[in-house]
Amino acid sequence: MKNKFTILGCGSSLGSPWITNYKGKLKNDKKNLRTRCCAHIQKGNLSILIDTSPDIKYQILQNKIKSVDAIVYTHEHADQTTGIFEMRPFHWVNKKKIPVYGSKRTINSLKKTHTYCFKERFGYKPIMKAKTIKNNFLIKKGNNKLLMRAIDVIHGEIKANGFLFNKVAYISDCSFIEDHSLKTLRGLKYLIIDCLKYSKHPSHFNLDDALKLINLVKPKKSILTNLHVDLDYKTLKRDLPPSVSPAYDGLSFNF
Repeated sequence: MKNKFTILGCGSSLGSPWITNYKGKLKNDKKNLRTRCCAHIQKGNLSILIDTSPDIKYQILQNKIKSVDAIVYTHEHADQTTGIFEMRPFHWVNKKKIPVYGSKRTINSLKKTHTYCFKERFGYKPIMKAKTIKNNFLIKKGNNKLLMRAIDVIHGEIKANGFLFNKVAYISDCSFIEDHSLKTLRGLKYLIIDCLKYSKHPSHFNLDDALKLINLVKPKKSILTNLHVDLDYKTLKRDLPPSVSPAYDGLSFNF
């Protein structure tokens, strides 16, 4: 089995179109149909989710993901976490608690907002075990293992994480990256980076921010994610350098 990374969702917090069917500047293109940000790593038989978006059930079924062995969280916001409840069947199949990795802040928030996942409540057994991360952490299943590094980033008024593994970096939500984190982003094969809008935003990179980072760290390939409804896929792709492309739901590559 090949090692594969998949972007399950690349939309901003409301996806596209919005629930009101508002499409902004998006044209009629299936690559503009975006669920909320989420990703999947397949390393042999080891299956890892990055975040559990509100659309996670659809994303899992659409991409034919058969198991989830671990979940890593970028931060505690609702568009990254509220699909956590959907993970119960994987707990039943695995017959053990699903390990959940995140910063101390993120883990504490999850335990508060989704207590029943981590602690017995009303007769329901917990389905997850929390693992607080700082820098490097190892996820393994049998002979398959993946060493991941948490990348500290600023996301508006909070601290969030990106993740680095096998020369792939995933940073879905950020407004600023400090120098100590920038150093870890050099020599990448793939950089998946936040790019919310054309205009400035207090909590996210815009297109100029993303391109400046790409020019600085010079990955071989870059993919823009967390795309708002003013970023049409074909229009954006036409204006980007050859090594940079917009994400779309289901985009995948081997690593």
